[in-house]
Parts: sequence; C-alpha cells; structure tokens
Amino acid sequence: MDAQGRGRADNIDPADQWVLNPNTGEYELRLTPSAPQSSPQSSVPGPRRPTPSRPAAGGTREAAGRETANREVPGQRRRRAEPEPPAGRRSRRPVKKKSKAKKALLWTGGSMAFVLVAVSAAGYLYIKHLNDNITSVSDDGASTGGFSKDKAINLLIIGTDKRTGAGNEGYGDTGSVGHADTNILLHISKDRSNATALSIPRDLIVDVPDCPTEQSDGSQKVIAGTTDVRFNTSLGQDGRTASCTVRTVTELTGIQPDNFMVADFNAVKTLTDAVGGVEVCLAKDIDDKQSHLKLSKGTHNISGETALAFVRTRHSVGFGGDLSRIQLQQQFLSALMRKLSSNSTLTSPGKLLKLAEVGTKALTVDSKLDSIGKLKDLGLELGKLNPKNLTFTTIPVLDNPAEKVKATVVLNESKAPAVFQAIKEDVSFTAVKKKQAKASKDAAAARLKGTKSAASEVRVRILNGGAPAGSAQETLSWLQNDKGVLKSENAGNAPAELSKTTLEYAPDQADQARELASLMGLSGSAMKPGKSVTNSQGLPAITLTLGKDFQGAGVSLTTPTKAPDVDSKTTADKVTCAK
Repeated sequence: MDAQGRGRADNIDPADQWVLNPNTGEYELRLTPSAPQSSPQSSVPGPRRPTPSRPAAGGTREAAGRETANREVPGQRRRRAEPEPPAGRRSRRPVKKKSKAKKALLWTGGSMAFVLVAVSAAGYLYIKHLNDNITSVSDDGASTGGFSKDKAINLLIIGTDKRTGAGNEGYGDTGSVGHADTNILLHISKDRSNATALSIPRDLIVDVPDCPTEQSDGSQKVIAGTTDVRFNTSLGQDGRTASCTVRTVTELTGIQPDNFMVADFNAVKTLTDAVGGVEVCLAKDIDDKQSHLKLSKGTHNISGETALAFVRTRHSVGFGGDLSRIQLQQQFLSALMRKLSSNSTLTSPGKLLKLAEVGTKALTVDSKLDSIGKLKDLGLELGKLNPKNLTFTTIPVLDNPAEKVKATVVLNESKAPAVFQAIKEDVSFTAVKKKQAKASKDAAAARLKGTKSAASEVRVRILNGGAPAGSAQETLSWLQNDKGVLKSENAGNAPAELSKTTLEYAPDQADQARELASLMGLSGSAMKPGKSVTNSQGLPAITLTLGKDFQGAGVSLTTPTKAPDVDSKTTADKVTCAK
C-alpha cells in the first residue's frame, strides 16, 4: 500500500470495521469503501485459496480454469454464478440465533470476564496487542494452580486503595501502597447454575500467615506473618503481594482460591466510562465530603469519577462504616453486570472493543491467567451464570469487643463457619432448581433407613484417603473412647485420594454401616454398597475411607441442603436503593 493509502487506513476507527451478523450472532470484518471485495470476510483470518481469476503458484490462468472445471461433480447441471450475498450475511439459510442467556456474562472485579468473551466474539485481530496490555504477578504457589472447567471455581477479586493515576491524588491517603480495600471471594458452582460473591470486610481482624513472595529480581523472600491485624494489610503492607491475600483468605475461610484479579481506582472509572455508565439507586440525598459523592434521592446513571465516589462512600449511608460501603459496592457490581449483559452493550462493536482495550489495562491478574486465551476460557465459564442466581453476601462479623470506639470487626464464630462450609460444599444461596435423577436421590436416602447394630458390634477398618495426616488415628481414638466402637482399627493410607469420605460395606453389613454413618454424620451418598473385606484378624469388616472433606473426628460430614442464615444478601438481577 502506498503512503496515501496508508493515510486513509489510519483514519479508520477499528470498531467501525466490525458489524454484527444477525444470523450468526457474531461480529465480522466489514470492508471499507476504498477496498471492495467480492465476498464477505470471515471473522477469523485464514489462508487464501487459489481462485479461477488467480492461478496457483507455478500455473497459468488456463490451467486454473481447467482445474476448476475438473472439480465439478458428475451429473450436476452447471448453474449461472449468483451474486455474492451482501456483507454481514453468509448464506440464505436461516441460522439459529444464540440465546441471550448465553451472552449474559459476569464481570468479576471489573467485568473482565465479559470483556474477554466479547473480544473472542469480535475476532482475534487484537490478540497480541491485548496480551501486551495484561499485567500479571506470581501467585507464589498460594492458589490451587488455576481454575478447571469441570470443577467449582473460586476467584478472589481485590480492589486496592492505590491512588496512582490522573485525578486520584485527592482521595484520602495519597501515599497508600495499595492495601486490600475491597475483597470478594466469588464462588461459581460446579454445574454453573449459581454463584456466591462473599465480601470480606477490610477491617476484619485476622491472622496473616507467612508469605513466600517472588521479588522483582526473581528471588524468593518469606514475608513474616502477623496476628490480630486488619485484613487489608494482607496486601501492600511490608511488601506483601496479592498472593499473600490469597493465603490469608485460605487461612480465614478454609477455601483456597483458584485465581485472583486486582483492580485499582482507575479500573472503576475507565470501565464504567466504556459501558456508558451504570444505573444505581439511592433512598435519600447524599452529599459526602469524604468521597466527593453528591447525588439526589432516586436512580442515577453514573460513570467515571462519580462511579468511583459511589463505591468509596461510607459516611453517608447505613451506620457510616465499611459494612455500609460494602452494600454500595455490591449494588454497583450488580448494576454493572446488568449493563454488560444488556443488548445495548452486546450489539455495539464499538463498546465491545473499547471494553477489551480498557479491561485488559485495568486489571492485574495472577500468573495462571496471563493471556487472553486463559481469560476468555474463564469468561465462558462465568457466562453460563444466570444473574438471578448470583448472590451477594458478606462474611458474618461482630463489632470488635476489645474496642471502646468501634473501628474493626471480628468473625462471628456462631455463623461464619456455616457460611464457609456451605461454599465448600457447593451449596447455593439462592433457590436453584437443579436437575437431579429422582431415582438416584431416593436410593441414597434409602441407605440410611433400616435397623442399626449396636456400636460395639461395628467392625471397621479406617483408611486415610486424602484427609490431613493423623486423621485415621484421630478417628480411631474417637470411635473407641467416645462412641464405643471397639472393633475398629487404623488400616493406614488408602490406595488413592478421595474428595469425599466413603463407607463401603457388604449387603449383610448394612446395619453396621447405618450405625457408623449415624455416628460419623455421613449422608446416604457417602455409603457405598459393595463387598466385605477382612481386618488384621481375618474377620469381615466394613471400610471407612476419610476423604479431603474430613474436618475432624466428630464433625458431621452431611452436606447441608440449604444455605445458612446470613445478615444480608441480594441477587444480581435486583435493583436495591442504598439507605
């Protein structure tokens, strides 16, 4: 192309080169008037094929024509060439449109998931450029190693109070190193039918563990942990990175995140600008001098600086603390999700490409999510969610009893463990109707019904199949000393690790199995009818294999059927007005 041609191309907005094909629901490259072509372009570039007007290498036009003629199927009548379909249509055959639900994608910690799926739909022309936009940091071995498509997903979203960037110097502590100010543990169920966004208060008193951390020069350093400190110091303080926040979450909840994302002040401003703002609701007028938020009662479309002020406001809502601000942040994320899944965004190539550009610059991700391909795969999993089954809630906490002036909170030990356990057990916090084979469910329940033998008659071998070291001996001592199961023995480690504890027994041992299941708090699905084995004395016994779900001797292993009570919760499909 000559210089004049390049000049024209440079003036073309890349977003204007893409149009939505109504038949396929995908975006395709639209040619400019200065570069007409006889056929529409594919959304994914591919190799050129020789045509009759352009001979293949080493041939002539005549040869190319003969080759084309030879490809005709015998018996078919030659038809006059029909004009190519107009740009944006591939054929006259109707194509089933993709359902809107498939496109209703969730933005996690800045709508990154949705943005990346949008990039996938628009094509791969920007892949290298967008990959270069992505900033990643080491997970330092703190995560599970990355999400899996066939398992539940736990994603930690961290919003920092770092003030770098134009216009941010006027907010609070301008010298902040970037603490973990906003924290959400997003759990997506294994079947993708529901999700729980669990907010972790920044002022929650926790123990921060020792954190092995990769330094800028590639060396490793263990940053010493501290006890009884605010959760937000798990990032930034003493050189801690996001991997230390991941370790702190694991220590606090018992749930190990698969991946993490970090966003700063600029992410809120640029992403809301890119989507044209989001709609929020206030139950009263607000004029907050600290956050610079000034809005009247009612609904408002906010973006940029106003959006940032909204998610930072706390003194003018609720009780004026961090828990009140969390409710605003949850409302904001719900509104952003609704906006991203709306037709006004899905059908706008300009908005989608702008989101791709802004989104890849706005977030820092862990080293297991350091490419467009990986992020796109995560986005596709998140896109299977229905907004009405995404629940926002907060870890149950209490005011710190050690303080006269209440500034921090502590874990509510009577409620929080049940919330953590429900998430670990993949229990939905909304009423999701799951498809389950009734026959299978009834069969599992039936295994618990019937007569039970005396505890003294239960003969059982105990194996460790993934539980913490020493669990088999701990269970043996508990059964013998506390429950009277004297015919029990520690059989060592199982041949393979199991995610769930199981109890295998022969048909004539069902009464023993029911008694042990009752003592252990096992569900019917944990009971596995099978065959009898012999113990160390050569006598028939049932087999108890402790899996990774084992929480300790005497702790029930029955999966809860409903979510525990929480102080507050809302779903992403509902509009709530902050008070």
